[in-house]
Amino acid sequence: MENAFKAALQSGTPQIGCWLGMAEPYVAEIAGETGFDWLVIDGEHAPNDLRRMLAQLQALGRSSAHPVVRVPVGEAWMLKQVLDIGAQTVLVPMVESAAQAAELVRAVRYPPAGRRGVGAGMARASRFSGVSDCFARADAGICLLLQIESRAGLAALEDILAVEGVDGVFIGPADLAADMGFGARSDAPEVRAAIAGAIGQIRAAGKTAGILATDAGYARECLALGVNLLAVGIDVLVYRQAMSALAASFRA
Repeated sequence: MENAFKAALQSGTPQIGCWLGMAEPYVAEIAGETGFDWLVIDGEHAPNDLRRMLAQLQALGRSSAHPVVRVPVGEAWMLKQVLDIGAQTVLVPMVESAAQAAELVRAVRYPPAGRRGVGAGMARASRFSGVSDCFARADAGICLLLQIESRAGLAALEDILAVEGVDGVFIGPADLAADMGFGARSDAPEVRAAIAGAIGQIRAAGKTAGILATDAGYARECLALGVNLLAVGIDVLVYRQAMSALAASFRA
């Protein structure tokens, strides 16, 4: 029930990861063999349902890459399901208030500290009742990461960081840029400045600071700013770019 990934984040050790958007266990298994510290099984923008998420968690079973499940929205019933199929670390998008953060903390904890449904005895999370003290130990192994991707979220960041049980905050540059009025220009100076300020605020609060940065130069800048949860690619884009380059090399 221990979560070594959570411990690594708490130590401040940078964890380098990649997004999984293909929604295929075979692809997830391949990604798990490439050396990343963590991989996101994306339920928000990828065509993933619960069974596909389960299959990818199983595919990553022998991998050293820690699976992080991003749910589509922060609904308690959704979190309950992904936790029961074995996810220990969850990423929740579009968080904009401390009240919302507090409800999410309660959703991933068992009573009396929270309101997670007590049914893991029949689920993969307890190894199908193979872990006898699952109920007592589960809460400590859960890592809750909240995604801030709007001006409202940034305005509430200080209060969100003060909520006990929030392990880290992940900045969403694309949505933040759009909300700030810059469209798809997540590299706009104003957006980058807002992100830098948020990273400093998150790390000063002793929490994990995360971001997705597919530009290598900017990714390294983020590490220098203090980011310790960094995603540097998306499998869909990596595949398309590699295939396009291969095709172009022969067309030329």
